[in-house]
Amino acid sequence: MAAFIQKLFKNRKTLSPVSDKASEKQQSNQPTEEDNRQQLRQQQERQLDASPEQSELAALAVEGVTSAIRLQAASQINQEEHLQAVLKQAKGRDKSVYQTVKQSLQTLKEQQASEAAIQHRITELVSQAQEQARSEDTKLYEARLNALQDHWQSVENKASAEQTQQFLQAVHQIRERQKQLDETRQEEQRHLDQKQQRQETLELLQQTLNQLKAAAPSGLPSESALDALQKTQENRWLEATRDTQVDKQEQKQYEQAMLALRNYLGAVRRLNLARPQIGELESNDVDSPQAVAKALLQEVAWPQDFPLPQALAELRALAGKPRAQPTSDGTREQQQANAAALNTTLPKLEAALEAKQFRESRQLLKTAQNQFQALDDRHRKNVQAKMQLLAGQFRELSDWQGFATEPKQVSLCEQMEYLAEQPMEPEAKAERIKELQNEWRELGGSSDRTLWNRFKAASDQAYEPCKAYFEAKADLKQANLQKREAICEELERFLAQADWTSIDWKGAERIHQTARQEWKAAWPVDFRDNRQVQKRFDDLLKNLERPLDEERQKNEAAKQAIVERAQALIDHEPLQEAMDQAKALQSEWKRIGITRHREDRKLWQAFRQACDQIFERRDAQRSAQQQATEKADADARAVVAKYRDLGTEADDALINEAKTELRPLADMPLSRPVRGEVQDLRQHLTELGQRKKLKARLDNWKTLIKERVSGALAPEQVPSNWQNLVNGATSLTGRDLVIRAEIVAGQETPDSDQGRRMEIQVQRLAEGLGGGDQTTPEQELERLIALWCLHPEMNDQSTEHAGRLVQALENRLQH
Repeated sequence: MAAFIQKLFKNRKTLSPVSDKASEKQQSNQPTEEDNRQQLRQQQERQLDASPEQSELAALAVEGVTSAIRLQAASQINQEEHLQAVLKQAKGRDKSVYQTVKQSLQTLKEQQASEAAIQHRITELVSQAQEQARSEDTKLYEARLNALQDHWQSVENKASAEQTQQFLQAVHQIRERQKQLDETRQEEQRHLDQKQQRQETLELLQQTLNQLKAAAPSGLPSESALDALQKTQENRWLEATRDTQVDKQEQKQYEQAMLALRNYLGAVRRLNLARPQIGELESNDVDSPQAVAKALLQEVAWPQDFPLPQALAELRALAGKPRAQPTSDGTREQQQANAAALNTTLPKLEAALEAKQFRESRQLLKTAQNQFQALDDRHRKNVQAKMQLLAGQFRELSDWQGFATEPKQVSLCEQMEYLAEQPMEPEAKAERIKELQNEWRELGGSSDRTLWNRFKAASDQAYEPCKAYFEAKADLKQANLQKREAICEELERFLAQADWTSIDWKGAERIHQTARQEWKAAWPVDFRDNRQVQKRFDDLLKNLERPLDEERQKNEAAKQAIVERAQALIDHEPLQEAMDQAKALQSEWKRIGITRHREDRKLWQAFRQACDQIFERRDAQRSAQQQATEKADADARAVVAKYRDLGTEADDALINEAKTELRPLADMPLSRPVRGEVQDLRQHLTELGQRKKLKARLDNWKTLIKERVSGALAPEQVPSNWQNLVNGATSLTGRDLVIRAEIVAGQETPDSDQGRRMEIQVQRLAEGLGGGDQTTPEQELERLIALWCLHPEMNDQSTEHAGRLVQALENRLQH
């Protein structure tokens, strides 16, 4: 009982009716809980309207007075850290806020994933552009650049300034590379065009010589036409041999053909000058005609390879020299075959001339002349006239073409002269010079030497500012070539010293990558000079790649084995063992060395997929447990909400019902916060029962105190242990007993009894110094009440004293 009283006095809740009335009176003068709630709601609404910070919104989403305030605050949060904090606190407490924040987090993660994908795409495009700028693969070079630029336009506004600069710099390098490739191709094409022009020049000269050798003695070609042909082909040959290498045999062939043409043209000129003297011989007005004829023959000096003109043949006869007889080769059958071939070619030549097809006509005429030269005199006579006719038609076609191209050539001269005066970037100016020169060559050159010299002088003047630039560029190419040679030497030295049984494979792979990168960086180089160095570098790379590939394949086989072991763990039980082994495989994976990037990605994806499936089983179990916990929390919260507001006015049946509903919750998978709420409710119900019992006892004690005023109490009316407290106790007056109770309870004593109170306090002090009293204030107060009710010698038990004793008891309970 003493322990029970001690616990009773520790309870600070006022149960006295007098105290309750005082409290109600005090609360009536203060704002009610509803008023405070209304004021807080208005304050939070004003806070929401004032555009609060994210931290304030997070606090309102959790601590808002109403669900509308919490939901509105949650919908305005957009920072991940605050969303995560609110999600954690709202889970299981506020479903609407939880769902809203969860959806906002999902939307934010999707946005972040989208932005991450765009950034990844930007990085990928920059990497692709840089890779193309370094790549030696020139296949579809411009098409790949256009595709990169098209893709870049879709993400350009999301790229940073640094990424944009990197991409544009790579594009610039690609364009420079493209320009270099174009220049190389154009240079090669120029050499090919020049070779074609030289070939056509040689063919035309040979064709002309063949025509002249096959011409009838009765007619001579026009001296002006021959002169124009000579000048045109000389200019054409000069242009076709500028800044290029010419085969010695080819140059010798040209010089022989041009020498023969010049000799023939000189003989024609001398013959035309000698015609008046020949005419005098024909009129018999000259003395010693034979001597004069011999002198004229020596003066004209007609080339032996060409048919002798009729006038010179007559001079030869007059001079007494026999006519030179042409010889023929081959048998009769061969002559007939040659004649048949010529008869097949001549109709084709005639058709090409009528269609004004210059190139075709030139080729067919060359073929016909070769076939004509293979005939003997008897077979030549049948087609000689037609051959002369077609040769004349071709000369007319050639003259007409020259006439048609002259205005264009004049225009090209003017354009080149204008270009020479313009300040331009060297690359662009050189490109334009080449374009004009190509146009000049496409026109077939010019028979006008003055026009050619004008164009040539303008070209040289225009190209003069570009020389220094291209000389510097040539120096750069030479320096890059030397760098590439140094790279080859370093690779050779590394391969010679490498011990493949104990080598650092990652270091060897970095050497391989660095060599390729530095090789690509050493650009531009001269195409022809680089051929041998490139072959050397390719061979060295193959020697380095061979052991690297063997090591990569070995490591890929090891990773493949890990993938298969991981896949075998997908359905392995127990799950914890499978997860532990999967983690061990991940560590083993990291220890494996170099692999090919593409193969490693495939293997890693397979390995990652297997590991994900293993850990997804754990997540599925956790999810099931989480769902069970959420359901149990919901059921538990419903029970807590139902009984949390029970007070001392609740009857015992309702309290027992609450305890019955709480018992199954002990075995449910509750979350920690909800389990705490259930435990608090269980403790509340226990305390509620104790309070009800305590209140009943206190009411009984008060009744006993008041009933003792009317008369003595029977032993069965009081607690059984009170009699022990009374036995042997010293008798007290009612006044002294009440004063002692007021001292123990800390209750004020009326002024009339203040003196007596002082005396009693001195007595108590003396008793305490003697060490005879070891009771607690609660035990002493219970003993005084027992004396009041049971001591037979107790007197002065008035109503006033009973009221003061009850008040002392209630005062002690309040403290």
